[in-house]
Amino acid sequence: MDSKLDADVIVVGGGPTGLMLAGELRLGGASVIVAEALEQPTGQSRALGFTTRALESFDQRGLVPRFGGLETSPMGHFGGVPFDYTVLEDANFGARGIPQSQTEAVLEEWAGELGADIRRGREFLSLEQDEDGVTVTVATPAGEQQRLRGLFVVGADGSHSPVRKAAGIGFPGTAGTQLMYLADVAGSGVRLRPLGERLPDGLVQVFPMPGGVARIILSAYDTTLAGHSETPGFDEVAAVWQRVTGEDISSGEALWVSSFTDATRQADRYRQGRVLLAGDAAHIHLPAGGQGMSTGVQDAVNLGWKLAATVRGTAPGDLLDTYHGERHPVGARLLSNTRAQGMALFGGEESQALRDLYAELIALEEVQRHLAGAVSHLDIRYDLGAGAHALAGRRLPPRPLATGGGPVRTPELLHPALGVLLDLSDAPGLRAVAAGWKDRVTCVTGTPASPEDFGGAAALLVRPDGYIAWAGDDPDALTGALHRWFGSPDPA
Repeated sequence: MDSKLDADVIVVGGGPTGLMLAGELRLGGASVIVAEALEQPTGQSRALGFTTRALESFDQRGLVPRFGGLETSPMGHFGGVPFDYTVLEDANFGARGIPQSQTEAVLEEWAGELGADIRRGREFLSLEQDEDGVTVTVATPAGEQQRLRGLFVVGADGSHSPVRKAAGIGFPGTAGTQLMYLADVAGSGVRLRPLGERLPDGLVQVFPMPGGVARIILSAYDTTLAGHSETPGFDEVAAVWQRVTGEDISSGEALWVSSFTDATRQADRYRQGRVLLAGDAAHIHLPAGGQGMSTGVQDAVNLGWKLAATVRGTAPGDLLDTYHGERHPVGARLLSNTRAQGMALFGGEESQALRDLYAELIALEEVQRHLAGAVSHLDIRYDLGAGAHALAGRRLPPRPLATGGGPVRTPELLHPALGVLLDLSDAPGLRAVAAGWKDRVTCVTGTPASPEDFGGAAALLVRPDGYIAWAGDDPDALTGALHRWFGSPDPA
């Protein structure tokens, strides 16, 4: 096998997950080729925003200004029952009105600026992995076969993921039972129904899009999945719309038409040797609450620094295994909450008792807080073992700090994608411990606006993905955490 590398990592798939991963890898010092089958972006957008946690992920890399004026929505829903997500501190229903095409454009520009090699028109054909690396074969726009060699390959290539299949990774779950149509339509004159409307024969939603376009989502209770196409014609959508609503939208101009189901599946492992999965290649589900793309972005942020440290040779031996250990449970919980929502959203009178129960439960503030945390993804806590500090495994909250260099917000500390020792008590002994990792961990001394902002902790060790690896004041425990997440100190 040819040992010459084309890049440290080959990412198959240039959607939001693959592009976010490419940027994270470059920040971590790894070279990367993104092989995307499409020669040009489609301009189509299934997602129209992202969750609070995904917004925080973009914020910690300084990407938010690139989106222009972002608006977040306090009101969201669970299973069609609306409630105010700001019942939970720092939570909202996420950024709204941001087409996926805009998110992809922002991430592609950012990854390219960082030096990612983005190659369009490269269709994945096969892969071969050995003990030293992986060789991927792609088809070029000219119809030729090209071999790309990397230390690792990441499949970010969507729900049908040829990479996942080539690696022999199982994708268990449940098949879809309900078909939903999606169409972006101009000139239809249809009225907006942003939270949806339940009718005797189906469920409809209509969202405003830029340029007077309406995003239509439609599900008829009696629609069969037999022989359905992911790209139905607009005439089919218009006919079902009229049957469900009694409205004629056939005079509108369809800019894009698609369909999806409530199929729910998850890869049984996110890593097989030197092949890893992220985004829809690892998990598919009903798109309830706009969680799909956001989860893929978070997969990329979790994986990127770990994979970069592994190829640089600074990672502890089992660091890469923590990707599956941390993200697979998150994916499983995502699938659970979207299935629970689907049971209430779809179905007619037979599901009314469940919808009534949801409405009763969501009237309770404790339930609102629980569901807001689940759908915004703010309640994610990675399991860092028994005895860990209450903050360990949680994300560093966005808070202002007073530092010797002036006021900063905590997300700004993570722009370089390095670890951070956040010294909240001016403890030179702790900073001295971290000095051996100064190539991977930045020390920042700061005073929070409120002593309660960080649970009264003397110091926090924050990973490059923004999650807290350790909190406390014990130098020996800090040393252990530094070894655990950042490997051996620099002998120099």
